[in-house]
Amino acid sequence: MTMIAPSPTSAQAQFPKMIRVWDPLVRIFHWTVAFGVIANLTVLRHVENLHIYLGYTMVVAVVVRLAWGFVGSKHARFIDFVPGPRRLIGYLKALIQRREQRHIGHNPAGAVMMLALMALIAMMGLTGWMMGTDRFWGVAWVEEAHETIANLIIAAAFLHVAAAIVESFRHRENLPWSMVTGKKRAASGTDVDHAHIIS
Repeated sequence: MTMIAPSPTSAQAQFPKMIRVWDPLVRIFHWTVAFGVIANLTVLRHVENLHIYLGYTMVVAVVVRLAWGFVGSKHARFIDFVPGPRRLIGYLKALIQRREQRHIGHNPAGAVMMLALMALIAMMGLTGWMMGTDRFWGVAWVEEAHETIANLIIAAAFLHVAAAIVESFRHRENLPWSMVTGKKRAASGTDVDHAHIIS
């Protein structure tokens, strides 16, 4: 069952209560991956050693985040934000109609994007490792797969940033900044906060 918060008073609307949503590990993971993707696809693209080390760092970050998704803080847990098909479709329909609810944690579309990026980074690390082995050294399809995954990550990252900007305007909340401070506006009205159902 999802909690729907009560409507705010006029005072709460003018001076909204801020709550801690993103814990330090979630924020460190987010910016480590953001920096790593930008650096490895631009300035470090042809700096082999640093490119490799940073790539493995991102893979380790993904592994840590996966573990944190089961034992971490409330909004970091997968049970809080990973949607089922029905919930995802319902959210996307509402989004198209511009009547989607504000989510305190990840919204369903954002959750799917996050999981997709984590999967792509893992596959990027795998193909990168394969390229350095005797068996797959110089194998064309491995190199092409690595390049294709890189392009998919770029496309997904642009979509993620664009969605964050649009949602920031839609809900009058600076979502990128919340990933710096860890704080967001407390739930009110029809906002959805799934973390309230987690003990």
